[in-house]
Amino acid sequence: MDQDTLGENNARPVAAAFTRRGFIALALAGAALPLVACGSSSGASPDSGADAPSQGAEADSASDRPEGAYASGVHHATIEVADYGIISVTLNADVAPVTVSNFADLVERGFYNGLTFHRVVRDFMIQGGDPNGDGTGGSGATIKGEFSANGVRNDIAHVRGTISMARSSDYDSASSQFFIVQKAAPSLNGQYAAFGNVTDGMDVVDAIVGATADEGDSSGILPAGDQPAIASITMVD
Repeated sequence: MDQDTLGENNARPVAAAFTRRGFIALALAGAALPLVACGSSSGASPDSGADAPSQGAEADSASDRPEGAYASGVHHATIEVADYGIISVTLNADVAPVTVSNFADLVERGFYNGLTFHRVVRDFMIQGGDPNGDGTGGSGATIKGEFSANGVRNDIAHVRGTISMARSSDYDSASSQFFIVQKAAPSLNGQYAAFGNVTDGMDVVDAIVGATADEGDSSGILPAGDQPAIASITMVD
């Protein structure tokens, strides 16, 4: 899943080093993802891979020691996708407290309501949560990346149904963009902050892929008019 950069003035999508088909073959084989250059507000930086879920870094950084109701334990949320249905997810704050707390805070602020799934790659993932709708936007703050390459133990694998955070080459650049894995992508393990799993609604994910995957560009970014809308995301507990 390729990475785009945030930066209000300089942000641009990163060109994919491989075609989607080529990357998917690598991902299924468990191969390491290559690095490619990408622009950012602070200059060029390496990308996490040709078809990695991507989002660039912003200036502010949220605390890496969260407090509050979503900083520990297991929580549940529902993602209502207009014209498709509801995706139910379980979020594990015992594994990824920073990520879950950030996601839940954005949910409770209504940040995601009305945004879209802007990027869809068949047999890989759907990616959403970007207010710009093109892979370049975020919430205005970034969080610590909770994955082993960044020194954080996280044993949630990127299997079918995993929900995880997009980021730029900066390990601590995740903001609001998240992705749901359609088909296992072991190459992402230890590189992206997985923070939960779909418990119901993978048929909705499959339907989104089936209806839109062929409409995107070489990295899976959909035309604005074809992006499935997130009607709302709600924290259940």
